[in-house]
Amino acid sequence: MVFVLLNDLVTTSKGVAEVSGRLEKIERLAGLLRRFAPDEVGIGVAFLSGRLTQGRIGIGPAVAWETRQAGSAAAASSLTLGEVDDAFGQIGRKSGRGTAAEKARLLADLFRRATAEEQDFLARLLLGELRQGALEGLLVEALARAAGVSSELVRRAAMMAGDPGRVAKAALFEGEAALSRFAVQLFRPVKPMLADTAEDVDGALERLGEAALEYKLDGARIQVHKAGEDVKVFSRHLREVTPAVPEIVGIVRALPARELILDGEVIALRDDHTPHPFQVTMRRFGRKLDVGPLARQLPLTPFFFDCLFLDGQSLIDEPQSRRAGELAGVASATLLVPRIVTASPQRAESFLDEALRRGHEGVMVKSLAAGYEAGSRGQAWLKIKAAHTLDLVVLAAEWGHGRRTGWLSNLHLGARDPGRGGFVMLGKTFKGLTDEMLAWQTRRLLELEIGRDEYTVHVRPDLVVEVAFNDVQASPQYPGGLALRFARVKRFRPEKPASEADTFAAVQAIFRRATGQDPPAA
Repeated sequence: MVFVLLNDLVTTSKGVAEVSGRLEKIERLAGLLRRFAPDEVGIGVAFLSGRLTQGRIGIGPAVAWETRQAGSAAAASSLTLGEVDDAFGQIGRKSGRGTAAEKARLLADLFRRATAEEQDFLARLLLGELRQGALEGLLVEALARAAGVSSELVRRAAMMAGDPGRVAKAALFEGEAALSRFAVQLFRPVKPMLADTAEDVDGALERLGEAALEYKLDGARIQVHKAGEDVKVFSRHLREVTPAVPEIVGIVRALPARELILDGEVIALRDDHTPHPFQVTMRRFGRKLDVGPLARQLPLTPFFFDCLFLDGQSLIDEPQSRRAGELAGVASATLLVPRIVTASPQRAESFLDEALRRGHEGVMVKSLAAGYEAGSRGQAWLKIKAAHTLDLVVLAAEWGHGRRTGWLSNLHLGARDPGRGGFVMLGKTFKGLTDEMLAWQTRRLLELEIGRDEYTVHVRPDLVVEVAFNDVQASPQYPGGLALRFARVKRFRPEKPASEADTFAAVQAIFRRATGQDPPAA
């Protein structure tokens, strides 16, 4: 058997990054996918997606780049994908005394076997800095082409499986029929459905017609699975968090259904039932030991808004109106996100005002006819907040002056660019940052550091920050031709992956709606 070399993947990745046409990117990726052996598919798809099969393996930015720069490089390519994955696995399994030094030694051994170009690829892969444009949407299309199957079936299977490598192996070596086995299953979390942004309720109802409106809570997204007495709770990243939320387990266990998958949020409430700030709620998810005392001090309240599975039946493809009805049949009103159905802009505006008065972020507007598009950010769900806000990614930060000396202060903000990969910078801001936030972001950004100059620390694009702003204006200063006006930081979103940050297309749409003009060419 001929195994794919790491160099083959590096060359393809580089080629995908260099070409601008989507179809050519897809064809290059498909060509590589066709060459994978069954044992290589999961590794190759993970690497092309910019991640390791093991997740985090305990290698920080400094170690990765120091290893890249300090060691010698191989003269010729010899590493297979399997050898690289085995090496990462060995590094990740190291624990105990002397772990850091042993991990660094093993990484240096791996890098010595890699060419200079492969070393650069591996370093960026370790740091999540791989910007070759092979994003999940492109990989789905490339996999469909390589396997000769429907891209819609591949996309759906990937949403249900939560693991594109498993789907790729099934499609490439078993064919289209194998994709049907990737369906909703209890205790295998489904990617959460995401929302697009609408500027106001008038615009949202104009797009959706009669729709459901729900409070937009500033809590932690959860997905709860139940089979009899067995209950598990998963985060928005599909990570199990059951031990951290015992009160949620008890509440769901008591619901009158044998099998359930519910989507919702948990939030910590004050005595007057207004929500605590998001950061207070998230304190519950950082605790692994002695959960009981914190749970008593800071109890969480669940608010569910969707039912994906009920007593043996998947509801994923059912319209939102039916899913809401099934949910209301198993959960009391106190466990449901407040909701109305209306086509009236006046009633919708009053509902939004009420949500804001109660301390919530705004409202969600949902199509009554839409199914649950797992993992998708489409037009069926629209979020409306009180002011313009975007979830952006920190690309770099500048050292502060005056009272901010010693802290990383001015943040470089970027929007996600799925079409070309990477992020588009939209400006800088230090407004809205308290001393506590400055101290926290300095510690966090130094952990994400990938390089620096005299004034600026460049970081792995990993930290998401919610930014409020007045409007979007044309600006020749930035590559995308647009900049945020009067941007200020509302909060950090460490629980949210950069892959779910708002897109540059959303920024362009805000500019277009506000000015009636097409945005400058990026």
